[in-house]
Amino acid sequence: MTSPSPALSMSPWRAHMVCMAAMICWSTGLPANTFVMPILNPMPLAGLRFLLGALVLLPIWLWLDGWQSLKQANWRNGLGAGAVIGAGGCLVILGQAWTDPVTVAVISATLPVVGLATEILLDARKLTLALLVGLAFAVAGGILALGTQATGVNFGLGALLCAISTLFYTLGSRWTITGLPGMSHLGRCSITMIGGALSACLIWAVAQPLGLSQAPDFGAMGTREWSALLIFVVGSLVFSQILWVTAVDSLGVGMAALHINATPFYVMLIAMSLGGSWNWWQAGGAALVAIGVVVAQGLWRGKA
Repeated sequence: MTSPSPALSMSPWRAHMVCMAAMICWSTGLPANTFVMPILNPMPLAGLRFLLGALVLLPIWLWLDGWQSLKQANWRNGLGAGAVIGAGGCLVILGQAWTDPVTVAVISATLPVVGLATEILLDARKLTLALLVGLAFAVAGGILALGTQATGVNFGLGALLCAISTLFYTLGSRWTITGLPGMSHLGRCSITMIGGALSACLIWAVAQPLGLSQAPDFGAMGTREWSALLIFVVGSLVFSQILWVTAVDSLGVGMAALHINATPFYVMLIAMSLGGSWNWWQAGGAALVAIGVVVAQGLWRGKA
């Protein structure tokens, strides 16, 4: 697996809590997205989201780490990793447009498999029985959280784009750690966010003349929509990405990815706070994911 930065290493228990917090932050964007998507359209929203995220992070990075940190940063690796992540974000939007949200969710549930396979191939991670059992629990939890919807998967070009997006996000996350040694987590997130913004905005600029995207209607946005966009950018992207990179630095992308399959449960809790109802499918899925994390990491043995 990717080696953690010596000064930033933490216990597995703490790293898993950080990763859980990252998923909770990311989940806040899904309800918020329902207010923004009908107005801004998917492709412009992806570009705008990364661009605003970069505008939020860049001055904070400059303020906390100093100008010297920006000058010494490996911009080639940082922008490259961010471009891969940004391209993945655009591909999943195209994939959803050509399939449906259920297909996207099912394929996204395979992220732990892709993450661990990447580390086995590139980082010589050892495949243990505990890891396999934990992985099985986590993937099963992700599928269970979808309930009966999981039977409606549509395989085709859209599903292929979603699968490629999952691979891109895994490789981009790994590159963020391995390609930017010695940088703070804030610096890593800031530089990759800039790369993601450049990539997503470029894809948007190419997609619109080809008829793959529509121009956003900013005039139709009111206070509710701008507030939702703020949550979608700051909470679901900026905060979650910093926490995600922090967790991946200690756990590796494969182990950290186990947590993503619990996000339907967090979305349900957010929906409940807004008047929604309890969903046993999603609660059961989250329980399986939690068991998978504990088994895969060996935390029941006190290896924290």
